[in-house]
Amino acid sequence: MEPQFSLRSNELASAFGAIAIEAGRIILSARARGSGVQTKTDGSPVTEADLDSDKYIRAQLSALLPSVPIITEETFDQIGSSSDVAGLQTFVLVDPLDGTREFVAGRDEFTVNIALIEAKQPVVGAIYAPAKARLYVAADKAYGADVQPEQPMPQLSAMRQLKTNPISANGLRAVASRSHMDAATRQWLDNQQIIGHVAAGSSLKFCTIADGDADVYPRSGPTMEWDTAAGHAILLAAGGWVVGFDGAPFRYGKAETGFRNTGFVAWGRAPTR
Repeated sequence: MEPQFSLRSNELASAFGAIAIEAGRIILSARARGSGVQTKTDGSPVTEADLDSDKYIRAQLSALLPSVPIITEETFDQIGSSSDVAGLQTFVLVDPLDGTREFVAGRDEFTVNIALIEAKQPVVGAIYAPAKARLYVAADKAYGADVQPEQPMPQLSAMRQLKTNPISANGLRAVASRSHMDAATRQWLDNQQIIGHVAAGSSLKFCTIADGDADVYPRSGPTMEWDTAAGHAILLAAGGWVVGFDGAPFRYGKAETGFRNTGFVAWGRAPTR
């Protein structure tokens, strides 16, 4: 039986936003006192900030949505096998600190990502970039605001609504990964009429398009579902869409692949060609 939510989607987006803001404050506190770096079994870094944020978010989401499974980057390895989560239709994806490498390097482009998945699509999302004091949330519409880590979650009516821009006949403004540009992504860009590039880190690339500052974000290299779900939700609510490199719809809940994504292209609007 599917979970029945007592919260409407906008209320849930606000709740996700409030959780993300506090998680961001926890991350900045860990950075201020010195967050030691460890290496996970896959070779990626993990810090005290990742783990503290993860613990807080899981506790809050478990209270908010007690019947909904929560899949986070830092606890996914604790799942016994893919069969334990296969066939999930409703669940939450969390990256408690997206952009750990940027965080470790002292850069500010790291985020907290929270998204609700229903029927293989992200339907509610929140992204918070604490070092930039920038918050994005989405349910029926997408919203953005400048929010300091010590400030409360603003009312959605007080936030600016995000809307993607129509694609210009002159060409595309592309946003691409600062640290994950590869040959296939470069080839894809070379085959397009690109009139400008915007650099952005972590899930903020989706938000850059949702805010109308770019038109397309291609990514051929592998990502995990918790990397993309919240940004995907925000872009969808702002008028954009995300497809695979083959043009197929971009889906979530791929337990058989360990929740790993294949390549995708995020668009501000549906391309005309």
